[in-house]
Amino acid sequence: MPSNQTKRLAQGAMMIALFAVLIAIAYYVPIISLFATFLAPLPLAWYSASYDRKSSIFVAIIGCIITLFFGGLLIVPFALIFASIGVVMGDALRLKRSKIYLFMSSSLAVLIAFALQYLVSLKLFEVDFIRDSFKMLRESYDRSIELSISMTGKSPISDEMLNNIFTTMELSIPACITIATFFYAYIIISINLPVLKRLGIEVPKFSAFKNLRMPRAILWYYLIVISINLFVRPEMGTALHVVCLNLSLILWLLLTIQGISFIHYVIDALGMPKIVKILATVMAIPLYSFFVLLGILDLGFKIRSLVKGKIQK
Repeated sequence: MPSNQTKRLAQGAMMIALFAVLIAIAYYVPIISLFATFLAPLPLAWYSASYDRKSSIFVAIIGCIITLFFGGLLIVPFALIFASIGVVMGDALRLKRSKIYLFMSSSLAVLIAFALQYLVSLKLFEVDFIRDSFKMLRESYDRSIELSISMTGKSPISDEMLNNIFTTMELSIPACITIATFFYAYIIISINLPVLKRLGIEVPKFSAFKNLRMPRAILWYYLIVISINLFVRPEMGTALHVVCLNLSLILWLLLTIQGISFIHYVIDALGMPKIVKILATVMAIPLYSFFVLLGILDLGFKIRSLVKGKIQK
């Protein structure tokens, strides 16, 4: 028992030190900061996968406190995000949860940590970094328009249209942040799980992307949002408009991903080279409406069985 306790303390101290070093590199070193950013949750994920939740949370808290000596209070919120995803990811691995559970819990951990960071920044320091970012972006657009007017004699876009664009962007912030955090969590998981596997941690696997099947309830949510936009037509800025706008963005993305998965399935069934998959995925950006339609058909009508039958014939 004493030897196990000593081993736990020693490994905890090592993981705290490694976590603090990675956070410092991610915060201060420009060239390798991106690499360190993706690996920062790794020490806490390994420790959390090896030991109980209480010990893991304690180690994470100490790790965040240690970062105070590197960058003061400003670096703590930065460290908190990586500590959260590391502990949650490792805890899911220790409990042998599915990869979907791992992905969802890690994404929610990042989202909650970011929301808390934003609230602390807003309430304690009176700094709204989201609004300040939009202000800087608007000033940049205004300077670009002034330059265009001085060169061509006319504005490329009307003030009303520009105001509507920025208003829509501001109202869609919740969806954009949610999508960004889920995407970031997916990258973190994809990079760290192979490393954790090499370190002796048992990790789950995703099924092939071409076999992706999202819940059919997404179609009902999409139908409800479209119906509200068509028949109710909420005014811009109202609570209902904000909810519908953000849900629309998230549902469009999910259906686009489902459409890309269907295209990958067809490409594999036809035996085409992998470069075709890459080209099809890139084409999903300008042709997202078509891929949304494919996603709807794939979820609602199970067209994969029809495609499989046609190919086999």
